[in-house]
Amino acid sequence: MNLAAATNENLATVSNTLIYSSMAVYTLAFFAHIAEWVLGSRSKVGRTAAALKEGSGTAGGAAVKVRAARKNGSTAVLDRPEVVTRSAAGTRDLPDGPGAAGGTFKGDLWGRIAVSLTVLAFAVEAGGVIARALSVRRAPWGNMYEFSITFSTVAVGAYLVLLALKKNVRWIGLLLVTTVLLDLGVATTWLYTDSDQLVPALHSYWLWIHVSTAILCGAVFYLGAVGTLLYLFRDSYENKLANGGTPGKFATSVLDRLPAAKTLDTFAYRINAAVFPLWTFTIIAGAIWAGDAWGRYWGWDPKEVWSFITWVAYAAYLHARATAGWKGRKAAYLALIAFGCWLFNYYGVNIFVSGKHSYAGV
Repeated sequence: MNLAAATNENLATVSNTLIYSSMAVYTLAFFAHIAEWVLGSRSKVGRTAAALKEGSGTAGGAAVKVRAARKNGSTAVLDRPEVVTRSAAGTRDLPDGPGAAGGTFKGDLWGRIAVSLTVLAFAVEAGGVIARALSVRRAPWGNMYEFSITFSTVAVGAYLVLLALKKNVRWIGLLLVTTVLLDLGVATTWLYTDSDQLVPALHSYWLWIHVSTAILCGAVFYLGAVGTLLYLFRDSYENKLANGGTPGKFATSVLDRLPAAKTLDTFAYRINAAVFPLWTFTIIAGAIWAGDAWGRYWGWDPKEVWSFITWVAYAAYLHARATAGWKGRKAAYLALIAFGCWLFNYYGVNIFVSGKHSYAGV
Protein backbone atom coordinates (compact mmCIF):
# COMPACT_ATOMS: atom_id res chain seq x y z
CA MET A 1 0.00 0.00 0.00
CA ASN A 2 1.23 3.51 -0.76
CA LEU A 3 1.69 5.07 2.67
CA ALA A 4 1.77 8.61 1.32
CA ALA A 5 -1.62 8.10 -0.31
CA ALA A 6 -3.02 6.99 3.05
CA THR A 7 -2.28 10.41 4.54
CA ASN A 8 -4.80 13.22 4.17
CA GLU A 9 -2.52 16.21 3.65
CA ASN A 10 -5.36 18.71 3.95
CA LEU A 11 -6.25 17.49 7.43
CA ALA A 12 -2.57 17.42 8.36
CA THR A 13 -2.32 21.08 7.36
CA VAL A 14 -5.46 21.89 9.35
CA SER A 15 -3.92 20.17 12.36
CA ASN A 16 -0.74 22.24 12.11
CA THR A 17 -2.75 25.45 11.77
CA LEU A 18 -4.83 24.61 14.84
CA ILE A 19 -1.76 23.80 16.93
CA TYR A 20 -0.13 27.12 16.04
CA SER A 21 -3.42 28.91 16.69
CA SER A 22 -3.68 27.31 20.13
CA MET A 23 -0.18 28.59 20.92
CA ALA A 24 -1.35 32.12 20.09
CA VAL A 25 -4.35 31.79 22.41
CA TYR A 26 -2.21 30.23 25.17
CA THR A 27 0.06 33.27 24.86
CA LEU A 28 -2.91 35.57 25.46
CA ALA A 29 -3.88 33.39 28.47
CA PHE A 30 -0.31 33.73 29.76
CA PHE A 31 -0.50 37.53 29.70
CA ALA A 32 -3.95 37.43 31.31
CA HIS A 33 -2.56 35.32 34.15
CA ILE A 34 0.30 37.80 34.56
CA ALA A 35 -2.25 40.61 34.81
CA GLU A 36 -4.19 38.55 37.36
CA TRP A 37 -1.17 38.22 39.62
CA VAL A 38 -0.01 41.81 39.16
CA LEU A 39 -3.41 43.41 39.76
CA GLY A 40 -4.58 41.06 42.50
CA SER A 41 -4.65 42.25 46.07
CA ARG A 42 -2.91 40.68 49.04
CA SER A 43 -5.30 42.37 51.44
CA LYS A 44 -7.47 39.32 52.10
CA VAL A 45 -4.56 37.20 53.26
CA GLY A 46 -2.96 40.06 55.11
CA ARG A 47 -6.13 40.88 57.05
CA THR A 48 -6.65 37.26 58.06
CA ALA A 49 -3.05 36.75 59.15
CA ALA A 50 -3.15 39.97 61.13
CA ALA A 51 -6.36 38.91 62.83
CA LEU A 52 -4.74 35.64 63.86
CA LYS A 53 -1.76 37.45 65.35
CA GLU A 54 -4.10 39.67 67.32
CA GLY A 55 -5.58 36.59 68.98
CA SER A 56 -8.89 36.22 67.20
CA GLY A 57 -10.87 33.27 68.49
CA THR A 58 -10.80 29.94 66.68
CA ALA A 59 -13.35 27.21 66.59
CA GLY A 60 -13.29 24.09 64.49
CA GLY A 61 -10.34 25.38 62.47
CA ALA A 62 -12.10 28.62 61.48
CA ALA A 63 -11.04 32.05 62.66
CA VAL A 64 -14.03 34.09 63.79
CA LYS A 65 -13.91 37.83 64.23
CA VAL A 66 -16.58 39.79 66.03
CA ARG A 67 -17.61 43.10 64.61
CA ALA A 68 -17.79 45.93 67.04
CA ALA A 69 -21.30 46.35 68.38
CA ARG A 70 -23.16 49.19 66.87
CA LYS A 71 -23.22 52.36 68.87
CA ASN A 72 -26.95 52.01 69.45
CA GLY A 73 -26.32 48.91 71.58
CA SER A 74 -27.45 46.30 69.10
CA THR A 75 -26.11 42.73 69.26
CA ALA A 76 -22.62 42.15 67.85
CA VAL A 77 -22.46 40.36 64.51
CA LEU A 78 -20.03 37.59 63.59
CA ASP A 79 -18.03 38.00 60.41
CA ARG A 80 -18.06 35.15 57.92
CA PRO A 81 -15.33 32.73 59.13
CA GLU A 82 -12.03 32.63 57.28
CA VAL A 83 -10.83 29.07 56.68
CA VAL A 84 -7.43 28.43 58.20
CA THR A 85 -5.24 25.44 57.33
CA ARG A 86 -2.61 24.19 59.76
CA SER A 87 0.79 23.94 58.19
CA ALA A 88 2.78 20.76 57.62
CA ALA A 89 4.97 21.56 60.60
CA GLY A 90 1.89 21.75 62.78
CA THR A 91 3.20 24.81 64.61
CA ARG A 92 1.63 27.68 62.70
CA ASP A 93 -1.83 28.58 61.43
CA LEU A 94 -1.85 30.47 58.16
CA PRO A 95 -4.78 31.00 55.82
CA ASP A 96 -5.06 29.64 52.33
CA GLY A 97 -4.51 32.34 49.75
CA PRO A 98 -7.32 33.11 47.33
CA GLY A 99 -5.96 30.56 44.86
CA ALA A 100 -4.19 33.11 42.75
CA ALA A 101 -4.57 36.86 42.83
CA GLY A 102 -8.32 37.23 42.92
CA GLY A 103 -8.39 39.50 45.96
CA THR A 104 -9.55 42.50 43.96
CA PHE A 105 -12.15 42.98 41.27
CA LYS A 106 -9.45 43.57 38.63
CA GLY A 107 -7.42 40.56 39.70
CA ASP A 108 -10.44 38.27 39.70
CA LEU A 109 -11.62 39.65 36.35
CA TRP A 110 -8.27 38.96 34.70
CA GLY A 111 -8.24 35.53 36.30
CA ARG A 112 -11.58 34.70 34.74
CA ILE A 113 -10.36 36.00 31.38
CA ALA A 114 -7.25 33.82 31.70
CA VAL A 115 -9.30 30.72 32.42
CA SER A 116 -11.65 31.49 29.53
CA LEU A 117 -8.71 31.87 27.14
CA THR A 118 -7.24 28.62 28.46
CA VAL A 119 -10.53 26.85 27.71
CA LEU A 120 -10.50 28.28 24.17
CA ALA A 121 -6.87 27.30 23.62
CA PHE A 122 -7.60 23.80 24.91
CA ALA A 123 -10.48 23.41 22.46
CA VAL A 124 -8.35 24.62 19.54
CA GLU A 125 -5.43 22.37 20.49
CA ALA A 126 -7.73 19.37 20.96
CA GLY A 127 -9.07 20.08 17.47
CA GLY A 128 -5.49 19.98 16.19
CA VAL A 129 -4.88 16.62 17.84
CA ILE A 130 -8.11 15.18 16.41
CA ALA A 131 -7.30 16.50 12.93
CA ARG A 132 -3.87 14.88 13.15
CA ALA A 133 -5.50 11.56 14.03
CA LEU A 134 -7.99 11.82 11.20
CA SER A 135 -5.26 12.69 8.70
CA VAL A 136 -3.70 9.24 9.17
CA ARG A 137 -6.70 7.38 10.64
CA ARG A 138 -4.87 6.17 13.72
CA ALA A 139 -4.09 7.18 17.30
CA PRO A 140 -2.39 10.61 17.35
CA TRP A 141 0.63 9.56 19.38
CA GLY A 142 2.84 7.55 17.05
CA ASN A 143 5.90 9.79 17.48
CA MET A 144 7.28 12.39 19.89
CA TYR A 145 5.60 15.34 18.17
CA GLU A 146 2.19 13.74 18.43
CA PHE A 147 2.85 12.56 21.98
CA SER A 148 3.82 16.12 22.98
CA ILE A 149 0.75 17.87 21.57
CA THR A 150 -1.54 15.21 23.04
CA PHE A 151 0.23 15.35 26.41
CA SER A 152 -0.18 19.12 26.75
CA THR A 153 -3.83 18.86 25.70
CA VAL A 154 -4.54 16.25 28.37
CA ALA A 155 -2.65 18.24 31.03
CA VAL A 156 -4.77 21.33 30.37
CA GLY A 157 -7.90 19.17 30.25
CA ALA A 158 -7.11 17.69 33.67
CA TYR A 159 -6.64 21.20 35.08
CA LEU A 160 -9.96 22.36 33.65
CA VAL A 161 -11.72 19.31 35.09
CA LEU A 162 -10.42 20.23 38.56
CA LEU A 163 -11.68 23.78 38.05
CA ALA A 164 -15.08 22.45 36.94
CA LEU A 165 -15.21 20.42 40.15
CA LYS A 166 -14.85 23.70 42.08
CA LYS A 167 -11.37 22.88 43.31
CA ASN A 168 -9.14 25.79 44.36
CA VAL A 169 -6.51 25.20 41.67
CA ARG A 170 -6.38 28.46 39.76
CA TRP A 171 -2.89 28.91 41.15
CA ILE A 172 -1.75 26.21 38.68
CA GLY A 173 -2.83 28.29 35.69
CA LEU A 174 0.23 30.48 35.13
CA LEU A 175 2.77 27.67 35.44
CA LEU A 176 0.58 25.35 33.38
CA VAL A 177 0.18 27.76 30.48
CA THR A 178 3.90 28.58 30.57
CA THR A 179 4.99 24.95 30.40
CA VAL A 180 2.40 24.12 27.74
CA LEU A 181 3.82 26.89 25.57
CA LEU A 182 7.33 25.50 26.12
CA ASP A 183 6.14 21.98 25.32
CA LEU A 184 4.43 23.08 22.11
CA GLY A 185 7.41 25.24 21.17
CA VAL A 186 9.76 22.26 21.48
CA ALA A 187 7.28 20.03 19.65
CA THR A 188 6.80 22.33 16.67
CA THR A 189 10.45 23.41 16.44
CA TRP A 190 12.53 20.29 17.15
CA LEU A 191 10.18 17.32 17.34
CA TYR A 192 7.90 17.98 14.38
CA THR A 193 7.30 14.98 12.14
CA ASP A 194 5.22 14.94 8.99
CA SER A 195 1.89 13.13 9.27
CA ASP A 196 2.59 9.54 8.24
CA GLN A 197 1.77 5.94 8.99
CA LEU A 198 3.16 3.85 11.83
CA VAL A 199 6.04 1.43 11.86
CA PRO A 200 4.74 -2.18 11.81
CA ALA A 201 5.38 -2.82 15.51
CA LEU A 202 2.89 -0.08 16.45
CA HIS A 203 -0.02 -1.50 14.48
CA SER A 204 -1.95 -2.78 17.48
CA TYR A 205 -5.00 -1.88 19.54
CA TRP A 206 -2.57 -1.72 22.49
CA LEU A 207 -1.37 1.60 21.06
CA TRP A 208 -4.72 3.07 22.09
CA ILE A 209 -4.62 1.49 25.53
CA HIS A 210 -0.97 1.59 26.59
CA VAL A 211 0.10 4.99 25.25
CA SER A 212 -3.14 6.78 26.14
CA THR A 213 -2.80 5.73 29.78
CA ALA A 214 0.87 6.77 29.76
CA ILE A 215 -0.13 10.23 28.51
CA LEU A 216 -2.89 10.56 31.11
CA CYS A 217 -0.56 9.48 33.91
CA GLY A 218 2.12 11.93 32.83
CA ALA A 219 -0.35 14.80 32.65
CA VAL A 220 -1.64 14.14 36.16
CA PHE A 221 1.87 13.54 37.53
CA TYR A 222 2.75 16.94 36.07
CA LEU A 223 -0.04 18.63 38.07
CA GLY A 224 1.23 16.87 41.18
CA ALA A 225 4.78 18.09 40.47
CA VAL A 226 3.56 21.69 40.14
CA GLY A 227 1.83 21.39 43.51
CA THR A 228 4.97 19.87 45.05
CA LEU A 229 7.27 22.57 43.70
CA LEU A 230 5.03 25.39 44.89
CA TYR A 231 4.70 23.64 48.26
CA LEU A 232 8.47 23.88 48.77
CA PHE A 233 8.45 27.64 48.12
CA ARG A 234 5.36 28.24 50.25
CA ASP A 235 6.73 26.12 53.11
CA SER A 236 9.96 28.13 53.16
CA TYR A 237 7.89 31.31 53.18
CA GLU A 238 5.77 30.10 56.11
CA ASN A 239 8.87 28.99 58.04
CA LYS A 240 10.41 32.42 57.63
CA LEU A 241 7.23 34.08 58.90
CA ALA A 242 7.00 31.67 61.83
CA ASN A 243 10.59 32.46 62.82
CA GLY A 244 9.94 36.19 62.78
CA GLY A 245 11.65 36.82 59.46
CA THR A 246 10.56 39.25 56.80
CA PRO A 247 10.28 37.77 53.30
CA GLY A 248 11.15 39.94 50.33
CA LYS A 249 8.49 41.94 48.53
CA PHE A 250 8.47 39.62 45.52
CA ALA A 251 8.08 36.50 47.67
CA THR A 252 5.31 38.14 49.65
CA SER A 253 3.46 39.34 46.56
CA VAL A 254 3.44 35.83 45.08
CA LEU A 255 3.49 33.29 47.87
CA ASP A 256 0.76 34.71 50.09
CA ARG A 257 -1.65 34.23 47.20
CA LEU A 258 -1.05 30.48 47.17
CA PRO A 259 -2.87 27.92 49.30
CA ALA A 260 -1.19 27.09 52.60
CA ALA A 261 1.76 24.72 52.50
CA LYS A 262 -0.28 21.91 54.03
CA THR A 263 -2.95 22.32 51.36
CA LEU A 264 -0.38 22.15 48.56
CA ASP A 265 1.30 19.12 50.13
CA THR A 266 -2.01 17.30 50.46
CA PHE A 267 -3.03 18.19 46.90
CA ALA A 268 0.21 16.76 45.46
CA TYR A 269 -0.04 13.59 47.53
CA ARG A 270 -3.64 12.90 46.56
CA ILE A 271 -2.93 13.53 42.87
CA ASN A 272 0.07 11.19 42.82
CA ALA A 273 -1.68 8.51 44.86
CA ALA A 274 -4.76 8.61 42.62
CA VAL A 275 -2.86 8.09 39.37
CA PHE A 276 -0.24 5.61 40.61
CA PRO A 277 -2.45 2.52 40.05
CA LEU A 278 -3.02 3.65 36.46
CA TRP A 279 0.75 3.96 35.96
CA THR A 280 1.06 0.39 37.25
CA PHE A 281 -1.50 -0.70 34.67
CA THR A 282 0.42 1.21 31.97
CA ILE A 283 3.55 -0.84 32.62
CA ILE A 284 1.61 -4.11 32.68
CA ALA A 285 -0.17 -3.18 29.42
CA GLY A 286 3.18 -2.38 27.84
CA ALA A 287 4.54 -5.77 28.86
CA ILE A 288 1.55 -7.54 27.33
CA TRP A 289 1.97 -5.55 24.11
CA ALA A 290 5.69 -6.38 24.05
CA GLY A 291 4.80 -10.07 24.32
CA ASP A 292 2.51 -9.78 21.31
CA ALA A 293 4.89 -7.65 19.21
CA TRP A 294 8.32 -9.05 20.07
CA GLY A 295 7.64 -12.41 21.66
CA ARG A 296 8.82 -11.43 25.15
CA TYR A 297 7.20 -9.51 28.00
CA TRP A 298 10.36 -7.90 29.32
CA GLY A 299 13.66 -7.35 27.54
CA TRP A 300 15.40 -4.61 29.56
CA ASP A 301 14.79 -2.10 26.81
CA PRO A 302 15.67 1.45 28.02
CA LYS A 303 12.03 2.55 27.90
CA GLU A 304 10.97 -0.48 29.94
CA VAL A 305 13.75 0.10 32.47
CA TRP A 306 12.95 3.79 32.98
CA SER A 307 9.23 3.13 33.19
CA PHE A 308 9.99 0.71 36.01
CA ILE A 309 12.41 3.17 37.67
CA THR A 310 9.65 5.78 37.59
CA TRP A 311 7.25 3.28 39.14
CA VAL A 312 9.76 2.48 41.91
CA ALA A 313 10.33 6.19 42.61
CA TYR A 314 6.62 6.95 42.98
CA ALA A 315 6.11 3.76 45.00
CA ALA A 316 8.90 4.86 47.36
CA TYR A 317 7.26 8.28 47.74
CA LEU A 318 3.84 6.82 48.54
CA HIS A 319 5.29 4.13 50.81
CA ALA A 320 7.38 6.66 52.75
CA ARG A 321 4.36 8.84 53.38
CA ALA A 322 2.12 5.92 54.35
CA THR A 323 4.49 3.96 56.60
CA ALA A 324 7.57 5.99 57.49
CA GLY A 325 5.52 9.05 58.28
CA TRP A 326 7.42 11.26 55.86
CA LYS A 327 5.59 14.49 55.44
CA GLY A 328 6.57 17.81 54.02
CA ARG A 329 9.91 18.54 52.39
CA LYS A 330 11.51 15.09 52.43
CA ALA A 331 8.50 13.56 50.71
CA ALA A 332 8.37 16.49 48.30
CA TYR A 333 11.95 15.87 47.18
CA LEU A 334 11.09 12.22 46.52
CA ALA A 335 8.07 13.25 44.47
CA LEU A 336 10.15 15.63 42.34
CA ILE A 337 12.77 12.94 41.76
CA ALA A 338 10.00 10.58 40.64
CA PHE A 339 8.64 13.15 38.19
CA GLY A 340 12.17 13.78 36.96
CA CYS A 341 12.38 10.06 36.14
CA TRP A 342 9.13 10.34 34.20
CA LEU A 343 10.45 13.34 32.26
CA PHE A 344 13.64 11.50 31.34
CA ASN A 345 11.56 8.53 30.25
CA TYR A 346 9.49 10.93 28.14
CA TYR A 347 12.27 12.95 26.49
CA GLY A 348 15.65 11.42 27.22
CA VAL A 349 14.99 7.79 26.38
CA ASN A 350 13.08 8.57 23.18
CA ILE A 351 15.58 11.09 21.84
CA PHE A 352 19.01 10.15 23.17
CA VAL A 353 18.86 6.40 23.79
CA SER A 354 18.54 3.71 21.12
CA GLY A 355 16.12 0.88 21.69
CA LYS A 356 13.01 -0.80 20.45
CA HIS A 357 10.99 2.22 21.59
CA SER A 358 12.99 4.70 19.50
CA TYR A 359 10.03 6.21 17.66
CA ALA A 360 10.82 9.85 18.33
CA GLY A 361 10.87 10.64 14.63
CA VAL A 362 13.57 13.32 15.05
